[in-house]
Amino acid sequence: MNEVLRQEKKFLISLPEMYEHSGYLEKVMMQDSHNRGDGYLIRSLYFDTLYERDYMEKEDGVELRRKFRLRSYGPDYSFGILEMKQKQGGMQKKRSLRMSKEDASRLINREYDVLLKYEEPFAKECYALLNMYCYVPKAVVEYRRKAFVAKENQIRVTFDHHIVGTESCFDIFDRNLLQNPVLGTELVVLEVKYNGFLLSYIKDYIQKINRSETSVSKYSLSRMTSMHYQF
Repeated sequence: MNEVLRQEKKFLISLPEMYEHSGYLEKVMMQDSHNRGDGYLIRSLYFDTLYERDYMEKEDGVELRRKFRLRSYGPDYSFGILEMKQKQGGMQKKRSLRMSKEDASRLINREYDVLLKYEEPFAKECYALLNMYCYVPKAVVEYRRKAFVAKENQIRVTFDHHIVGTESCFDIFDRNLLQNPVLGTELVVLEVKYNGFLLSYIKDYIQKINRSETSVSKYSLSRMTSMHYQF
């Protein structure tokens, strides 16, 4: 089980700006080892309760809230990662559990008892919460991420672009998953993730972005149309 506690700043920028910023960051930060060209693939299946508790708490700005997702890096990978993100004031706590592809596929099919085979207490906690609050798969979101890391204290700057999703098929290992754009193809979500403090040159970089912070959520974007119709 992996655990990360950090703060996040998010901005919406354009695709041309991403290329401009990437050129600068390549000079002052390390590239993520997974970067290939414009980045690497991420696919996430989001779970929510039958009554959309997590989505509504996000929309209402509830101070303490959580989010479950199952992440993969493409159909060819042999594992998935179950993550729980918890919002705690200005901090984000993320805990994760690496699972085999077979076990992750069982989670997609709502066979949550597969978590009981893992010894980590986090797995047992997820099993209890997923069952207690009747969590079910809700949406898949896919995008490409280009990431940079500060060697001094592991600050991460990420660019998420070409964000697509679906609410009709939840198999994140499907090679032919049919998805639609959930954000304009010309837009990029820029995130700065840090723990404790920002280095001065990262602060200077943020000031140069010249954008207001946003609380954009990829899960909320993927659900927006259907949720507005429902409510």
